[in-house]
Amino acid sequence: MKIGVPKEIKPQEGRVAMTPAGVMELTHRYGHQVFMQKEAGTESQFPDELYVEAGASILDTIEEVYAVADMVVKVKEPIESEYPLIKPGQLLFTYFHFASSKTLTEAMTKSGATCIAYETVMEKDGSLPLLTPMSEVAGRMSVQQGAKYLERPQHGKGILLGGVPGVRPANVVIIGGGVVGTQAAYMAAGLGANVTIFDINLHRLRYLDDVMPANVVAQFSSKYAISDLLKSADLVIGAALSVGAKAPHLITKDMLSLMQRGTVMVDVSVDQGGCFETTHPTTHTNPVYEVDGILHYCVANIPGAVPMTSTRALTNATLPYVIKLAELGWKEACRRYPDLRFGLNIVDGKIVFKGVSDSLDLPYEEYKL
Repeated sequence: MKIGVPKEIKPQEGRVAMTPAGVMELTHRYGHQVFMQKEAGTESQFPDELYVEAGASILDTIEEVYAVADMVVKVKEPIESEYPLIKPGQLLFTYFHFASSKTLTEAMTKSGATCIAYETVMEKDGSLPLLTPMSEVAGRMSVQQGAKYLERPQHGKGILLGGVPGVRPANVVIIGGGVVGTQAAYMAAGLGANVTIFDINLHRLRYLDDVMPANVVAQFSSKYAISDLLKSADLVIGAALSVGAKAPHLITKDMLSLMQRGTVMVDVSVDQGGCFETTHPTTHTNPVYEVDGILHYCVANIPGAVPMTSTRALTNATLPYVIKLAELGWKEACRRYPDLRFGLNIVDGKIVFKGVSDSLDLPYEEYKL
């Protein structure tokens, strides 16, 4: 199979979909052809020479990559300039987050491409193997960024996350006890903050209560409980997830009045529409904005800021699936592997993932392999 890896063109996105090690597996071990766009790996510290040594061909432009590829492997969803490059019958394998963009969804249905979304590939136990590595990075970075924007020069409260002897540490509220929330809690707790992590799954809360340090409290989530803690919160992290669907708004605009000026809110769910009503996507260039005196950090590609880490972590997870798709073709791979079957979002111009159709009020069609 001919596999294309274009350079990511979203603002400040330094990740690339394949490391040289991954390319070598595909070319040397399995005999597939990999076409990398020139300088696609530069921001992840992978120069073109390493890809050539691994067996890839280097193409100058993104147009050439799309033109030659049977399967395009990316990190982020295609943006408007890429829409005309996508061919009918082409396989796209990337993060799509369709539920947050009707424009993207309609463009992909019109393209005639088959779209398999990293974020909905699901194993039998309900885990999301291709979302997990970037959720780990984003969860840890949410605390790192939150701590920075709590500084007064950034218009935050001017509070040190961990405090010092004789001065209280910050209060961190995390909404969602999945991978993002768990990693955020570990980071915030490790820095010495007082942490409360909310979830609605009692089994998950019992697990968190067992594994978290003493300065983390696992609490059942309700509007009343969240509202009560917002009054004393310094940093609020949104980590709620509905697989393949739009995130629920768990903090409404009127709840901002409960918080003190300079409080920081980090919405890691922004890719799925955000779990704060006042969320809108931002970039690494302009990451924050204020609403009613509350700082919002809503960068839609948080892991893109640390591409040396993120690219390696992502390829570790995606490569086995890329190999299955390349070896078997997408139909047979989805027949044999139910986890990949869950990743199918759009086929033959039809939305085949119900969470997407429900979120966007678009027609759904069950797809039978």
